[in-house]
Amino acid sequence: MIKLSASKARQDLSSVIKGVGRGERFLLSRHGEGVAAVVSVEDLAILQAIEDRRDARAARAALADAEQNGTVPWDQVKAELGL
Repeated sequence: MIKLSASKARQDLSSVIKGVGRGERFLLSRHGEGVAAVVSVEDLAILQAIEDRRDARAARAALADAEQNGTVPWDQVKAELGL
């Protein structure tokens, strides 16, 4: 992964895009701290698939917990959240 300041990336955006097209990944930083990444669409699809899988696992765990411990009425949830 290539580390680059956000201001340098802004100046050389076309080079960054060309690099991403060649499979390079860029970590953009501001004041030395990583703030963003520039990756290919393929890499983004992989990240989204991982996130979707994690969300599905969490949903299954929540359903299993609800089945084991009973459910909470929607009105009670709204009241607890102040909605």
